[in-house]
Amino acid sequence: MSIEYCFISPLDVLLLRGNQLFGDPGSYGESLIPPWPSVAAGAIRSRMLVDDQIDLAAFSRSEIMHPTLGTPRQPGSFVLAGFYLARKKQELTEILMAPPADLVFQKREDATAVEIRRFMPRSVDLPSSCTLPLLPVLPQDERSKSESGWWLTQAGWEAYLKGNLPKAEELVHSSELWKFDDRVGIGMEVSTRSAERGKLFTSRAVALNRNVGFLVGVMGALPPGTGLLRFGGDGRAASIEAVDVNLPEPDYETISRIGRCRVVLTSPGLFPEGWKLPGVDADLSVSLDGIRAKLVSACVPRFETISGWDLAKGGPKPAHRVAPAGSVYWFDELHATPDALRKLVRTGLWDEALEDGHQPADSSRRAEGFNRVAVAAW
Repeated sequence: MSIEYCFISPLDVLLLRGNQLFGDPGSYGESLIPPWPSVAAGAIRSRMLVDDQIDLAAFSRSEIMHPTLGTPRQPGSFVLAGFYLARKKQELTEILMAPPADLVFQKREDATAVEIRRFMPRSVDLPSSCTLPLLPVLPQDERSKSESGWWLTQAGWEAYLKGNLPKAEELVHSSELWKFDDRVGIGMEVSTRSAERGKLFTSRAVALNRNVGFLVGVMGALPPGTGLLRFGGDGRAASIEAVDVNLPEPDYETISRIGRCRVVLTSPGLFPEGWKLPGVDADLSVSLDGIRAKLVSACVPRFETISGWDLAKGGPKPAHRVAPAGSVYWFDELHATPDALRKLVRTGLWDEALEDGHQPADSSRRAEGFNRVAVAAW
């Protein structure tokens, strides 16, 4: 099953709200950048339903089944196989990746360029509540403060997947990609269509720079190749166009031969046991489709909470804790063919969890692009 790629280019500022309560007087609406993949999945699926002249009210009640979208209760073959911040550069589309959790950017006072360091799994003879045999350790000769706001270009991401440290010139700062635009609004009384006293609020919009947008990969359906979308909060306008891209890959043959690897979440991970990947047993052995290994270390930032708005039900989606995108897991004693590793990246971390019946959310989260991973050399 092939993956169709499209580039989404905003035509206005975007309201990419998270799961924080919003609407009370004095509230402040933050924006997530990049947003959850469900934002792109919802925008594309809504456009597909309109293009196919589907009765949206009947579809929301699961009275009509779309050939590839299925119904809200039983999703079809449509899967968001990838969602990336991206930019157009000399007629080419390149993805931009937030740095994985095992990378640290530092800048000394006497230096002009950013130094990139990497956490390495090490055996540490110190008391710890960690259940893994190795701890991620940052080797450095002196303490320094980390720098934030840096993203990997596609060349930097390719270097990372192959086990190398990205170079300083393979980074881009967020200030070159977007700016925030704070906007003040006022609450309205619906019955009188007049302003309510004291109901001022602030929402933070995201203004992406020229040629910066989002790359989406759709599997199991044919997404719209041209036209417009309603994207994010308030349905702001964005254009969509089909593109050809060559996404970087690691050397799967070498990883299979060496027998160890890193697994990186490229979208938030919705797992039955919190931070722990599906298929990991109590003894830390891993058993996935065609893959056997042992989990020896992990670098997982503080959990996040995902929710969203269910258009079909007209209410909020259930809130779930997730392992953040960029979480890194180190595996040793790896027994897997290159094709098995490619399949893991292609399908995401879903099959085993669904077969075991432990997945806490409905299967629509799979269609929305959660639990996507990349395999990197270690």
